[in-house]
Amino acid sequence: MSIHTEQEAKAILDKVIKLSKADECTATLSGSVAGNIRYARNAVSTSGIVSNAELGVQVAFGKRVGTATINEFDDASLEKVVRRAEELAKLAPENPEFLPAIGKQEYTATKTWFDKTAAITPEYRAQVAADSIEPCRKDKLVAAGFLSDSARYSAIANSNGNFGYQKSTNLDFTCTVRTDDETGSGWVARNVADVAQFDAKSEIQVAMKKARESREAKALEPGKYTVIMEPAATAGLISFMMFGFDARQADEGRSFLSKKGGGNKVGEQMFDPRVTIYADPNDASSAVLPWDNEGLPRKRTPIITKGKVEYMRYSRFWAKEKGKAADGQPGNLIMVGGDKSTMDLVKSTKKGILVTRTWYIRMVDPQTVLLTGLTRDGTFYVENGEIKYPIKNFRFNESPVIMLNNIEEIGKPVRVGDDESPFVMMIPPMKLRDFTFTSLSDAV
Repeated sequence: MSIHTEQEAKAILDKVIKLSKADECTATLSGSVAGNIRYARNAVSTSGIVSNAELGVQVAFGKRVGTATINEFDDASLEKVVRRAEELAKLAPENPEFLPAIGKQEYTATKTWFDKTAAITPEYRAQVAADSIEPCRKDKLVAAGFLSDSARYSAIANSNGNFGYQKSTNLDFTCTVRTDDETGSGWVARNVADVAQFDAKSEIQVAMKKARESREAKALEPGKYTVIMEPAATAGLISFMMFGFDARQADEGRSFLSKKGGGNKVGEQMFDPRVTIYADPNDASSAVLPWDNEGLPRKRTPIITKGKVEYMRYSRFWAKEKGKAADGQPGNLIMVGGDKSTMDLVKSTKKGILVTRTWYIRMVDPQTVLLTGLTRDGTFYVENGEIKYPIKNFRFNESPVIMLNNIEEIGKPVRVGDDESPFVMMIPPMKLRDFTFTSLSDAV
């Protein structure tokens, strides 16, 4: 069983701390029970459950640091991993940026655990696959999808008396639906902590509709267009931008938030005044663990307020160098929006392009956050408030900094999960002007 109780986790971590002969010791214990089912060409291909737990130990002798991990928890194994970390520390060079382990912290529990999600069964996963496959088969469409769910826990402790423990659950669902002639493609994704908020029968209809309607796509000339971006389409771009909110990168001239002559642009108006983004570990729709990777407590943090930059992330080392406070790194991003749906934004558009999804996003220029990527799985031409016809996919070259200065309308935020992002995100659909498409793509 990988889900240790708080008492069991604390007992293991206390033993580890007591076993260490180093100047200090930090230990992390985490585990999960994760299930999945995968299907393609309207047939299940794989399914399974993975149960795992891992202990990580970091020790320091002065400024020499060593780490080791293990997934066995008997007394002999605990001593083995501690000794291994100590051996490595004695061999390591001194770390000039070493800082002692944090002191005892106060963590406020957040709502990250839902019993119904933790109780998902193989039968439930099979039903989700059936609810995706059967309607597609009847409609001469082809479904390929993946459902994963997990129940996990995280525990941290150190020789300065700090300790934290919390459980969490998650469900992630994606499905691509193609027409049988492979000329049309639709896509849907959902990420929730509470399985009660997920309905496969309803979600699959979104992908099916887009697949049917994206047949016989027409080519449109590349250029600058007004776009209606669904939340999943903008989430990846905004996530990339957030890496630039690191104070050290900015102070050393490596970020779009670097100021000429040194320093950063905190307090400057960088975005449309309608852009407000903040982090809140206790947000009801996107709650995350109450501490970050360094064990620092997370708190509600304004990041961008009415277009002004309010936040830069300071690591403990850089905070010490600059005389700043080091707070917990955000685990979620919440963008304030309105109450309009994606289709409401379509209805108010005279001419534009509806983008379901962006894919294969890569950085071109960190100084401007210029990104390149492709549209996928349902791209449509909009005229006089209606979707007129499907269009071929584009490659885009665009910066989210410019994008968030070209806002025409903002809709209602929804939860977006992204495996490549360190954040849980609440992102609204947006209507944006002058979005740059550079070439056509043959991808469906």
